Amino acid sequence: LFDFMKEAILTVLGQKFTKEVRLEMMEKLEKINAMFFSFNESGTVVSRFTNDVNAINSLFTSGIVGMVVDCFKIIGIMFSIWLFSAKLGMITLFLLPIIYAITRLFQRKMLNAQIENRILVGKVNNHISESLKNVQMIKCFSKESYMERNYTKYLLDNYKTVEKVNFYDSVFSPIIKLTRAVAISVIVILSSKQLNYLGISLGMVAASIDLISNLFTPIENLGMELQNIQQAISGIHRVNDFYREPEDDVKNDERQAVALIPNRKEVRLSFNEVTFHYEEGTEVLQNINLQINGGEKVTFVGRTGVGKSTLFKLILGLIKPSTGSITINGVDVYSISNAEKRKIFGFVDQSFHLIKGTVADQISLQDNNITREQIKNALDFVGLTEYVISLENGYDTQVTSETLFSQGQKQLLAIARAIVTNPPILLLDEITANLDSITEEKIVSVLQKASHAHTILSISHRLSSMIASDTVVILEKGRVKNVGSPEMLLRNDDWYRSHIALEKLAWG
Repeated sequence: LFDFMKEAILTVLGQKFTKEVRLEMMEKLEKINAMFFSFNESGTVVSRFTNDVNAINSLFTSGIVGMVVDCFKIIGIMFSIWLFSAKLGMITLFLLPIIYAITRLFQRKMLNAQIENRILVGKVNNHISESLKNVQMIKCFSKESYMERNYTKYLLDNYKTVEKVNFYDSVFSPIIKLTRAVAISVIVILSSKQLNYLGISLGMVAASIDLISNLFTPIENLGMELQNIQQAISGIHRVNDFYREPEDDVKNDERQAVALIPNRKEVRLSFNEVTFHYEEGTEVLQNINLQINGGEKVTFVGRTGVGKSTLFKLILGLIKPSTGSITINGVDVYSISNAEKRKIFGFVDQSFHLIKGTVADQISLQDNNITREQIKNALDFVGLTEYVISLENGYDTQVTSETLFSQGQKQLLAIARAIVTNPPILLLDEITANLDSITEEKIVSVLQKASHAHTILSISHRLSSMIASDTVVILEKGRVKNVGSPEMLLRNDDWYRSHIALEKLAWG
């Protein structure tokens, strides 16, 4: 009955502990700096939430209890041996540091192997996730063997670390048994008639041998638990590393979007000596100084890798400038709360990411503050209302497949998602890059319609497909090379003029 109660209580407490740790980790994930996701693969993050937390849970549900019981057994047996003979007690005490040194040596070896194993488990999980996500591309390009080789490599590396752990675990027990045999032999020799060093009777010798054998049993049990303990410790290390990741600064500006921008024509977006570089990396952007006014349409152009998308991340407040600031009507965008930022900025990415839920959820992102009327207006604006109504359950149709919408329709959904809150500023990141010319023309016409009521910032590689812009900003090596109207740049900027000429030649 006691064992049943113990197991039941430990199971309940263990599950509660696991739940609380994962909830805290999710809260941390929501606060963590966006830079974290640039350097950590999704499979590695998932592994911390699953495998590492499960390892810690096993320590609390079984490992700690077993350790405490075994420690009390060791103390009790040592006390009994000391009562038999102080000399025998001293010999036994001399053995403990030796056993501790052996245990500590194996502990360190196993901990390193376990941490390495945890990292490789994350890589294996990430590879599986990546393979499932890109299965169509893998099959189209006949890369099954390549992905299989990579998976086999990660799996073999992981297997080697597991073998290393198992080796240390299997060697530890025989070494403890050998130490016990040596200790018993020494006691028998010291208790012989010739030496009689311990001064105890034959019966007490037999009892002492039994006690020393029993002393090594909990020590051996501790060694058997060593692998589970080390797994848990390596899990704790990785979870602690996760908790130590830098968080976003507190968004302490509580002003609402309406108060910040009372009139959408009175928008003033300023870049003040903005420089940005990744940790221990070269500068991506250097000394950017710009001012964009309400209703203005600005296109950022330049070669791949000059920092255009990074600039948008800075505007959205996802990352913080290394030096300088970006302000909207004098308020640093990084200090504005995320909830209010959605009312200020509408962001359209190169690809549309579906979420679990209905068609309406794809637009609102399950934000209860967005009404059904706003969703209908957004879909009507981009011209998708007729198609959505034709679906089985209309706006409430569950999106269970990527094939429910074409590539062009997904991009229109992305625009609808961006404009549903009617934000004064739209950011468009190369949104026509993967579309055919007919779909591209339709999307550009939708954006031209949106441009009358919004300040629009766009990134474009194809200058021929960019929406009619008041200003073009040319970026080169992270700096602003030139700023002006398309007509002015066509006359004065060699790079812009040659780029336009090349595109015309390609179309011709």
